[in-house]
Amino acid sequence: MASATFASLELSPSLVAAVSALGYEEPTPIQREAIPVLLSGRDLVGQAGTGTGKTAAFALPLLNRLLAEKPHAKAGKDAARFPPVRALVLVPTRELAMQVAEAIHKYSKGTQLTVVPCYGGAPMDQQIRALMRGASVVVATPGRAIDHLKRKTLDLSQLSMLVLDEADEMLDMGFAEDLETIIGATPETRQTALFAATMAPRIAAIANQHLRQPARVTIAREKRAAGKLPQIRQVAYIVARAQKIEAFGRVLEFENPKSAIVFCRTRVEVDELTDTLKSHGYSAQAIHGGMEQRQRDKVMGLFRAGKCDMLIATDVAARGLDIEHVSHVINYDPPNAPEVYVHRIGRTGRAGREGVAITFADHRERRFLRNIENLTKQPIEMLPLPTASDLKARRLETTRAALKERIEAGGLDEEKKFIQSLTHDFDVAEIAAAAIALAFASEPDVPEIEIPEPPPSRPYKSQPYQSRGDRPERGSKPYKGARPKTGGAEGSHEGVDLSDIAVLRIGVGKKAGVGPGDLVGAIAGEAGIPSRLIGAIRVAHDHSLVQVPAQLFDQIAGALKKATIRGKRVDVSRDPS
Repeated sequence: MASATFASLELSPSLVAAVSALGYEEPTPIQREAIPVLLSGRDLVGQAGTGTGKTAAFALPLLNRLLAEKPHAKAGKDAARFPPVRALVLVPTRELAMQVAEAIHKYSKGTQLTVVPCYGGAPMDQQIRALMRGASVVVATPGRAIDHLKRKTLDLSQLSMLVLDEADEMLDMGFAEDLETIIGATPETRQTALFAATMAPRIAAIANQHLRQPARVTIAREKRAAGKLPQIRQVAYIVARAQKIEAFGRVLEFENPKSAIVFCRTRVEVDELTDTLKSHGYSAQAIHGGMEQRQRDKVMGLFRAGKCDMLIATDVAARGLDIEHVSHVINYDPPNAPEVYVHRIGRTGRAGREGVAITFADHRERRFLRNIENLTKQPIEMLPLPTASDLKARRLETTRAALKERIEAGGLDEEKKFIQSLTHDFDVAEIAAAAIALAFASEPDVPEIEIPEPPPSRPYKSQPYQSRGDRPERGSKPYKGARPKTGGAEGSHEGVDLSDIAVLRIGVGKKAGVGPGDLVGAIAGEAGIPSRLIGAIRVAHDHSLVQVPAQLFDQIAGALKKATIRGKRVDVSRDPS
């Protein structure tokens, strides 16, 4: 049977064109199952894990419906100011709200539909102005949706479609009452889609109460016999999307693969990554479904002959590849299902050779990595990204090995005479150090660029409290929940409960040149709080987030409101997420 395509799912031509332009080659299983159901107008309960393509599974039929129906007439006494929203997508976190809104915006390119993300931590007045102009689709976190409902800036009275994405996560985060309130503000005539990774009883209860005879779609995992997966080294790096290319380059230099297959999600990403790698001097070739078979055969010939070191591919193009000498499989984008991961990495570690599988994932995909571990019964080692010092040390180690091999090969009589001529004026160690420095002079310096760990997908308080004294340095292993240090000369706060934390949002960040030291100094100096009680600090472009003991929050916030940081008065509030 021929593989399904987005065109065969009977989506509107503009949407098919949009996903084709984005480089998506064929629907994932959840998309093949869910899109026809939602296009038919039925409610749906979908069970699928992170990374399976859920966003397109609900976004494409949602947009298809909005394109097919006429915009609603304005209603309500505030309708002149705030037009009714036509579709609402609820998600658990601000990060997911941004990602989903961005995806829907890309899918709707070329249409008149508008998308507005609403989440905590962003300016309320900016969101209000966007809602006042009119929004076809709103992507919101439950807390911020409630805020807009209370302000009467979000009109759900004529909603056509409601999506609850990662409903299990929203319930885990305590949004059950908010969900009930939001759903209660929507008309019963709406179409509803609910997606979750697990179907716990409380998820089933929501489905039974608020969905009308929903179709149920479950993307089941394949059962795999034990021992089928090659014993290869599997590692993962958690990195935000904005820093992925920098992180990828750093890991590539550290690993120095002899031959690698790098998997991307779409052919557009394949082409972009291939161009980037070539511009940095790597021998890389692209292969994807948008290429003619003649081109693909040529690329495979180059790779098999060892004339290119890296093959950048999509899953569709990589089907049937049988190459024995692949040293590394790199998931630049995680696959859409654990079984696909197994198929990908099975291309390394063949014929008794050692293989390495590397995955780059953002914080939301940690659960997906755990699903892979459960399927394969093998661990995936979570590693910190190599630092500049790590890379320099690796270069020196490579040089050491090359020198040893050259010395053992012999035939260095002329070079020895030259060195001996220099020993009258310099020490042998100095001569060798200068020679290595000259050898490295032609190589680019490793920039000490900070690649921050992405923020957590759940509220900060769900994580172990991190004292400043116990927080790992950049490049060390992640914090494992060690107890905060006590004692010291910074004052007596031994009765402070470090298990109950709050997140302080300070309205200044990297844009103003602020670093963690400025924030610690301000909190410790102005509020009289020992620095050992200050937890994790994240400095963003225009704001900063600081973990502090909840019982000291008011004291710290009050002091900072009267103080200045880098000479500026700053806004201080409790971060809602």
